[in-house]
Amino acid sequence: MGYKSDIEIAQEADIRPIAEIASSAGVDEKYLEYYGKYKAKFSYDIYDDVADRKDGKLILVTAINPTPAGEGKTTTSIGLCDALRKRGKNAMLALREPSLGPVFGLKGGAAGGGYAQVIPMEDINLHFTGDIHAITTANNLIAAILDNHIQHGNALNIDPKSITWKRCMDMNDRQLRFIVDGLGGKVNGVPREDGFDISVATEIMAIFCLATSMSDLKERLGRIIVGFTYDDEPVTVADLRAQGAAAALLKDAIKPNLVQSLEQSPALVHGGPFANIAHGCNSVMATSLALKLSDYVVTEAGFGADLGAEKFLDIKCRQAGLTPDAVVIVATCRALKHHGGAEDYNSEDVEALRKGMSNLIKHIETIKNVYQLPTVVAINKFPTDTDAEVECLTEECRKLGVNVRLSDVWAKGGDGALELADEVVRLAESGEGNFQFSYGDELSIKEKIEAIATKVYGADGANYTKAAEKQLARINRLGLNQMPVCIAKTQYSLSDDQTLLGRPEGFRITIREFRISAGAGFIVALAGDIMTMPGLPKRPAAENIDVDSHGVISGLF
Repeated sequence: MGYKSDIEIAQEADIRPIAEIASSAGVDEKYLEYYGKYKAKFSYDIYDDVADRKDGKLILVTAINPTPAGEGKTTTSIGLCDALRKRGKNAMLALREPSLGPVFGLKGGAAGGGYAQVIPMEDINLHFTGDIHAITTANNLIAAILDNHIQHGNALNIDPKSITWKRCMDMNDRQLRFIVDGLGGKVNGVPREDGFDISVATEIMAIFCLATSMSDLKERLGRIIVGFTYDDEPVTVADLRAQGAAAALLKDAIKPNLVQSLEQSPALVHGGPFANIAHGCNSVMATSLALKLSDYVVTEAGFGADLGAEKFLDIKCRQAGLTPDAVVIVATCRALKHHGGAEDYNSEDVEALRKGMSNLIKHIETIKNVYQLPTVVAINKFPTDTDAEVECLTEECRKLGVNVRLSDVWAKGGDGALELADEVVRLAESGEGNFQFSYGDELSIKEKIEAIATKVYGADGANYTKAAEKQLARINRLGLNQMPVCIAKTQYSLSDDQTLLGRPEGFRITIREFRISAGAGFIVALAGDIMTMPGLPKRPAAENIDVDSHGVISGLF
């Protein structure tokens, strides 16, 4: 049998009507709002009707720092859920929605790969049910109302130079990072420096994913700080009286989406913030619903454990009252060899693997010792892996008291993760966890950053630019320093320098800017040269995507 691409596998799949998938999860059709035959949203009513049910076990899937060699975190998450169901467990997925930026850029989609995918793959990776479009529109409505308020008399005394609210779009477009708008005379607005963020990095997306209900969403939208007055007092969306309209745009989007895996496992795919520039987890509403509907919920956090898992645990779990029962750390021999300095991932190189293991070991130590959660390492299998490499990796993890399980879900689907599923069940049922945050609410912003930098990244501490110090003084003056911290940094390194692979030592991170996300309930600290509007690579994935005369898409991955 010849090689099949991800999209070819997805297009040949036995996809079931979504009502059947809901029924298999014990969900009555009356709770479904259909988006075609294979996608649906849940109505608000289901939350009241399942409120008294006991929560299932929560399994978090994270990974080492990503590399060009690939890790397969989403693929592993999907295959693990399929394997749990093959073992007779009532399991469900809670995943993030893909952003069009990576889909047409470098990374591709986020629907898994091979025989461990969620489908309909093309829909999920493109417009899906329009959630991210709704988030984009709500964000830009607030921007339009803000500038319109200034145009018509500026009753709130807003200083245009102090506006912090940016417009957004769900596409990588570096040309829009820094712009000047409002040109063409008074009738066209007030000229000012401005810019765009990618939609998934916006505070609206963060609020969308942390809100627990429609009323909570609206309250959070009202707390957003969009700028400051000439007297340096904050101006909120509630001051602009725009929270109701923004919430109205999100009233359908806030309902979690139900789709299925290739093996018909129920999957709630909802919300999609980037973990390197936002908190990187799917929505609280999807996760909490999945916990009521199943005995095991497999969810993922974006990028490496230093980014997605840290924010899942320190932000999402703190705000939503969640406690993971087990953590899966995904790695590949190829990626570890990359962290060890190898240039050829396809040839055996035990020394490079052993050197690169330092990155995996740091993540294991963080999950086990900082957050005190039971963990297993899942090695996403490639045909080029050798017995010597796998044995080396297994031995090094065993020294830390952590088991290693091979995952061959790309080629075999759920059958490729049965041993991993068994270990996950053992850990989840063991009660070994003693979940702790990496910092307490009572600490100052700098103390929280120091805790993350030293405990999670392995840094010696943090430095601050003069601009960041000034912004921090304002945060303290406003009494917002009790909030969690969302550090935005490169995903490729434990440091804020993407060239430092493996487990760098003797470094400090540099915080160059603070942003207040009062609605989301955290403070964003931008480290290094991280951008909130990515750019396209030299050869964008978009160049390979096409559609034929029958509407069949090719080149999507």
